[in-house]
Amino acid sequence: MKVGGIFRVAWEGLTLNKVRSLLTALGVIIGVAAVIIMLSVSAGAEAAVAEQINALGVNLIVITQARGQSGQGGQSSSRPTLVLDDAYAIAEQLVGIQGVSAEQSPPVQAVRATGVTLESITVLGTTPDFPTVRDFPISEGRYFTSEENERESKVAVLGAGIATDLFGGESPIGQTITIGSTKLTVVGVMAAKGVVGDVDYDGRVYLPIDLVLKKFFPSSRMVGDMVRTIYVMAESKEKVESVMTQATALLAERHGVDPSQPDFLIQTQMGIIATQEATTAAFRNLLAWVAGVSLLVGGIGIMNIMLVSVTERTREIGLRQALGARPADVLLQFLLEAVILSLAGGLIGVLSGIGGAYAFRTFGTMQTVIVPASIPLAFGAAAAVGIFFGYYPAVRAAQLDPIDALRHE
Repeated sequence: MKVGGIFRVAWEGLTLNKVRSLLTALGVIIGVAAVIIMLSVSAGAEAAVAEQINALGVNLIVITQARGQSGQGGQSSSRPTLVLDDAYAIAEQLVGIQGVSAEQSPPVQAVRATGVTLESITVLGTTPDFPTVRDFPISEGRYFTSEENERESKVAVLGAGIATDLFGGESPIGQTITIGSTKLTVVGVMAAKGVVGDVDYDGRVYLPIDLVLKKFFPSSRMVGDMVRTIYVMAESKEKVESVMTQATALLAERHGVDPSQPDFLIQTQMGIIATQEATTAAFRNLLAWVAGVSLLVGGIGIMNIMLVSVTERTREIGLRQALGARPADVLLQFLLEAVILSLAGGLIGVLSGIGGAYAFRTFGTMQTVIVPASIPLAFGAAAAVGIFFGYYPAVRAAQLDPIDALRHE
């Protein structure tokens, strides 16, 4: 019997019970869609990590105060362990660096201008190197200078979102804003950057750090000139280790602590990258197992229905064999039925998976990136499932004895 004829008989066998065929293919549909969606979620997570890393800079070194550290003699120390002078010393003495930026942020503030009041706004005190070190360009005006920082000049640079909220389409440059009781002149607006790592860079106001320490921490002896974070940008990725070694030795000497037990913590983006990559890889493996189990369940469903179909159609098989159909023809017929089910389910699953990935990205907060290779992979997996799980029922049908099959009730 020709393959075309066998295919027609297989198709007729499936269309005799359309609902059962659709329900059988549903397992494959879910499995294939799961493969595409899971891979798109994984790729989206990797893209988000890469975006955050690029936003922070691969040559960036982050220095923070170590928590739970004790002072000399094992006594708890109440003095700030990371101060603004540390940042200035790093900028003056370290070799192989491109810039240094210190940051300190007071409690959230209300910002007022042109009759508009914005509540709970983050005010960030920084040093003039901030745009270079954090790879955050200015879109309008300029950043404050070292001289303005030293003089505690009342100048401000606005995030793109704050500038729009306060001044609309009007240029904020030269305008006055009020934070608390302090009036400041706007000298610049940062380029739009959006939310990176849960930080809304467009929703912050940037001030000279000396001004922040004086105006927003006037009654706190505990704070003094303490800074929250010092960022150091190395000239290249190859110089990161050298800069870290220099910074550790310098800060240990300044703080009078053992370099092996410092009261500060130095991290690099490479460490963050390694952690994120390990997390993403584990997440990807988990998603792969989930998708694989979904396909396995779909394949078992196909095998189960095909075995039922062989039992129900035993007399039909005997009649076809009596009319001259060879065992190979019967085997091919039932194998084709299984493959058609799986391929149809695979096609619908591909469309569902692409639609689901877009839906996740459009209506949810999860970033997804459709991986082109996942489409042939998922479709090929569906075909393999059909062949693998359809082969045993097809063999059972081909091995039926024609006489016993015709006598079957």
